[in-house]
Amino acid sequence: MSGSRNRKFAGVGGRLSVAVVAGLVASGAAVAAAEPVLPGLPFGGLAYTVKVEKDGVGDGFIYYTTGVSAAALVPGLGTVAGALPGGRPANVIADRAGKEIRRYEPPAGQDVSNFRTQVYQGRKVLTWWQGSTVAGHGSGVGIIADENFQVLATVDPGGAGADVHEFRLTPDGHALVTSYPQVGADLTAIGGPANGKMFDTVALVIDVASGRQLFRWSAAEHVPLSESETSGKLTGDVYDPYHANSISLDPSGNLVVSLRNTAAVYDIDPVTGAIRWQLGGKHPTLAADPDVRFAFQHDAEFTDASTLRLFNNNSDGPESRGKSSVEWIRIDEAAQRATLVRNQEHPEGLVTMAMGNAEALPNGNTLVSWGMTPRISEFAPNGELVYDAVLPFGTYRAYLDALPS
Repeated sequence: MSGSRNRKFAGVGGRLSVAVVAGLVASGAAVAAAEPVLPGLPFGGLAYTVKVEKDGVGDGFIYYTTGVSAAALVPGLGTVAGALPGGRPANVIADRAGKEIRRYEPPAGQDVSNFRTQVYQGRKVLTWWQGSTVAGHGSGVGIIADENFQVLATVDPGGAGADVHEFRLTPDGHALVTSYPQVGADLTAIGGPANGKMFDTVALVIDVASGRQLFRWSAAEHVPLSESETSGKLTGDVYDPYHANSISLDPSGNLVVSLRNTAAVYDIDPVTGAIRWQLGGKHPTLAADPDVRFAFQHDAEFTDASTLRLFNNNSDGPESRGKSSVEWIRIDEAAQRATLVRNQEHPEGLVTMAMGNAEALPNGNTLVSWGMTPRISEFAPNGELVYDAVLPFGTYRAYLDALPS
């Protein structure tokens, strides 16, 4: 992997101003260079543009979200994106050329994200998150719909609502959902006030049919504030020390939770809430080989009995530690070790400050969304780039599948 040189994000306070973003969009500025200098911008071209397409790509259609909600972390982006063609939030199913096959736009004032196919009650369904985006997360509901976007069920955890980052269905009819309740806390451990405010981040297991909450895991109750990589950083006047962005199951049915702002992945007992092991972060319990290096990651999930795959952002905007990539990591629980199996970077050295995911395809390839950097790529097992497309806007995640019927 690349070295750990820090690169500072251009702009006031580590953020691009609306005027700068608008100017870059108008000029058609490139979103990445061969050597990363700053994280990619959330705007690509004016249309879905295929740059690479070779033999051996996976069959199916691409599922992604577009518009302002896909890049909600940039302050003032709503004003800019809303004035651009296609700036409204939408779920899109497109063919390989980028031609839209189906599209769903939510009611005015609502956003959508995390659009994909899943299986519910034995049938293939469309699922997504819908609601309002607030300070880099969301408050809304998970939606399960048929092939025509007709709602079959919704998942609403109450309280702070369902967050944008995860809505994953399990074979037993449960949903894995993130939520961001605001709580009062002593934040002196991360440079904040003794009577401060912060977003806790919780992982929820909910029975879809009844809406009953089966399990709740609070990061604030299990992870010390001193583990956060966000000391002194505020979202408005509220700290965000944890920022959960994915929940999945390990091969034994334990919860795998990614916390972006501790740069760590946790394996959690779904009965007691105890942390079974931690990969990455300041105090990992798994001893990792030197090649296992990641930060501010997304989408941590097992691909087989012993291999964890994650999207390594390697950047949170103000701080970049190298190129973004997809990493496959062998987890040996008995030996308490982690070893790198594969690290897949983009040939152009993309750096993605937020969002992103990877999906294993039936043909052995891997589909990758580069998140806020508006690219979707497909790689063969040998690392060859067989498909690469530029989108108008970033997308939180992207998936490849047949059309639902």
